[in-house]
Amino acid sequence: MKLEQAIKSNSFSDEKHRATVNLIYTAYWLRDSISAALKELELTPEQHNVLRILKGSHPAQMCVKEIGLRTVEKSSNVPRIIDRLVAKELVKRAQSKDDKRETLVSLTGKGIITVDIARKQVDSITKEIVNLTPDEALTLNNLLEKMRESAAE
Repeated sequence: MKLEQAIKSNSFSDEKHRATVNLIYTAYWLRDSISAALKELELTPEQHNVLRILKGSHPAQMCVKEIGLRTVEKSSNVPRIIDRLVAKELVKRAQSKDDKRETLVSLTGKGIITVDIARKQVDSITKEIVNLTPDEALTLNNLLEKMRESAAE
């Protein structure tokens, strides 16, 4: 669907403005689709992101600060997300032996199973709705990284 049809507007100052609105609109559209897939598991995208990060370091524990640095959405309240994942018995906390102020987090058995199921659901929905060839996806990735280059300087 064309952006103008989706937002019922064609008032853009230039193509960069249209691309910016298009990118934001598409990001929310994709997030909504992934949220719907994760809802069956009673997970939010932020919770899934934390579980995915922990799965990448499994079986090692990670400190809350390191998890926060790796999240996709930097404004996420990682300690609150971890509280909810502990309540769901998907992760467990432990106090660091080296620094008593530091909290370490790791996946539980239930968490491992849940993140594996979630990964399959997200992969499935992504394959279904992201209608790009591998070459197009590579081009899009390169363009998105080019957009962010100025922020890295």
